[in-house]
Amino acid sequence: MSLTLIFPPAQHAPDSARLEGVLRDVRSHLSPRVITRACELKSLSGGPVLFALPLGAVGINLEYVRMLEEIRRNPQLLARCRAGLIVDGQSEFYTKSAASELALALNCSGCALIGCPLVEATGDLRNFRIQAKNRNRSLMETYHAEVNALVQRLLYHRFPRRAAPKLLALHASTLHVSNTMDLWEGVKQRLEGQCDISEIGLRNGTLSDCSGCPYTMCLHFGEQGGCFYGGVMSEEVYPAVRRCDAIVMIAPNYNDALGANLTAFINRLTALFRQTRFYDKALFAIVASGYSGGDIVARQMICALCMNKSFYLPPRFALIETANFPGEAKALPGIQPRLDAFAETILATFQAG
Repeated sequence: MSLTLIFPPAQHAPDSARLEGVLRDVRSHLSPRVITRACELKSLSGGPVLFALPLGAVGINLEYVRMLEEIRRNPQLLARCRAGLIVDGQSEFYTKSAASELALALNCSGCALIGCPLVEATGDLRNFRIQAKNRNRSLMETYHAEVNALVQRLLYHRFPRRAAPKLLALHASTLHVSNTMDLWEGVKQRLEGQCDISEIGLRNGTLSDCSGCPYTMCLHFGEQGGCFYGGVMSEEVYPAVRRCDAIVMIAPNYNDALGANLTAFINRLTALFRQTRFYDKALFAIVASGYSGGDIVARQMICALCMNKSFYLPPRFALIETANFPGEAKALPGIQPRLDAFAETILATFQAG
């Protein structure tokens, strides 16, 4: 399997040195094609892509910024690609924000991301302490092991195809005034008869947020297929997540963030995640903002559900629109072709090929 390594050099050589060392095994064993400049991105032609980003101490890599511009300018640049990410910084800041920014840009350019696509290395590698304890290895050895595991998934895992995929739509909206629900209704109409669709509303009073049980307690209840706090999560949501092939997050923008109940869903999903991984389940999203900031909400879902909870991120996973007054989304200029395209994106994810 041919791998492309995208490795924009840092301005200062020491900022790239640790990441270069981690990539040495990848380069010697797989002999990937290496891209180091933005102008070389135009020659990409699909397949697995490993994006390795050294950030230094201040979180800025100028060649990466040029690459990001190129990626954002060309919505087909990474068509037929699937990606994994390594982000290496010399401080405790910037790595996750840079990763989510890059992930959304890649995705909007036609690139899929595998579940848990990110290996993140902060300044002193303390973010690897749990994995190092579990592996009985040093922090640096764990960094190497995590990169090797990422590369293996990137090369060999294939998202399963489905003739009639099961979609689970999750929302916490009031139907008659919600632009986000109007957008979902338009998409759902285009999918009916081709997908098995179910919906769960997580309205106020139906869902308690995670209260941070000890790890062993969360693991125990997760192994039993539930959660200590029970309720709609254990009774409806967990079984529905197990059954589905994809979730569709119907997510209005609340103060440039996911709403409280959808956030609670993600937090409470941890108990089920202790029991199983979601590499074979896809994540889609519909985001409506009253003013701006839909990309911020999309990045939150990428971080929480793809990078953290291991959902597969299909190309162009999110429909992001701006609509303020009730009913406005249905009348947006050009909305019908965009609804067509998003429905086709969902269907294409599961088609054989």
